[in-house]
Amino acid sequence: MSTPAGRTRPVAPVVLALRRLPNPRLTGIGAGLFAAVTMFVLACADWLLFDDSAVVFGALFLPVSALTALWVRPADLVTAPISVPIAFAVGIIPISGGTSGFGGQTMAVVTALAVHAGWLYGGTLIAGLIATVRKVRLMRARQRRMLLAAQTARAAGAGQSQSPRPAGPAPRPAAQAPRRRQH
Repeated sequence: MSTPAGRTRPVAPVVLALRRLPNPRLTGIGAGLFAAVTMFVLACADWLLFDDSAVVFGALFLPVSALTALWVRPADLVTAPISVPIAFAVGIIPISGGTSGFGGQTMAVVTALAVHAGWLYGGTLIAGLIATVRKVRLMRARQRRMLLAAQTARAAGAGQSQSPRPAGPAPRPAAQAPRRRQH
């Protein structure tokens, strides 16, 4: 349904608030670094403020996953669902609670990843769904542009075929072309 000329529809306050948010376009590596650094900083804050709360860490992971998928540039959409689990693994290091030493810390990280796999899967699913929806919308927009370009070209071609012909003899159809002599 279209609006009458000169009148615009009011924009919802939620849409206005979303338009004010930053809209960066990160490369695949940039989105991965954003997610990893953000999760590490949030995990350190979780360690200091909430005493290694896995629920706080997991709940903060979900919006970071969504932002990563929203802010990655269209050419790198496939990297969002890949970089988000890596960011989760990087972020879980400070709150895993391992003993001193490389082996103890590694075992604590692996155990924490296994125990908190639900948060990991949830964030990855969010990033995958957002990236998929964005890709489908981009493909549909591209298809609409191509159809519009084809319609414009057809309309321009139809306009040229109705123009008057230049002076001179009309070209002969292929069936009436003179035969060449063979020597």
